[in-house]
Amino acid sequence: MTDDVTPEQLPEITRFVDVQAFPPDEPSACFLFGTNQAPPVDIAAERYHRGFAPLIIATGGVNRHTGIVEGQVFRKLLIERGVPADAIRVEDRSANTWQNVENALPLVREALAAGLAITAVCKWYHRRAIHVMKTIAPEVGPFHAIGWDPVYSGEPITRQDWPGVPAGKRRVIREWDEVARRVADGSFAVVERLDGAWC
Repeated sequence: MTDDVTPEQLPEITRFVDVQAFPPDEPSACFLFGTNQAPPVDIAAERYHRGFAPLIIATGGVNRHTGIVEGQVFRKLLIERGVPADAIRVEDRSANTWQNVENALPLVREALAAGLAITAVCKWYHRRAIHVMKTIAPEVGPFHAIGWDPVYSGEPITRQDWPGVPAGKRRVIREWDEVARRVADGSFAVVERLDGAWC
């Protein structure tokens, strides 16, 4: 699949998968998609301390590579960074992106009922997360997303460098391919970025 991509397609692929729709400086609930990497914690804690993340939803069950329970590790790290436990909600049974949202749906609804919009925090190219959120929780309305650069085998996967990093190229192109296919077959909701938010 990666061999079929031409150099001319790379900027288009980068734009398509890039989740960034940065939230305004106002309160929203941070929804942390499961991972065994720490940047989502730093993003959410920083927003909490600035008054912009009064509620943080940490998701993720047992990580298949490390054995950690992602949601619980997120919670521990958030508390270590000064976020009070009562501002954190945890979903810790999911095995994939779909289950991150499906299992945390009551927590998303709690945030919405409190008048908070959602800000997704996920890998910068994790476009599936955006579609899954809208597919499972259409009531979420327009929402924002903050993307971060993951590291695999010691190499950061960035918007600029992913084509030259085998682990990055494989992941980004898989994301592009799967999202396009699943939107086409109707298993993902159609989502577009309008006025700086995902709708």
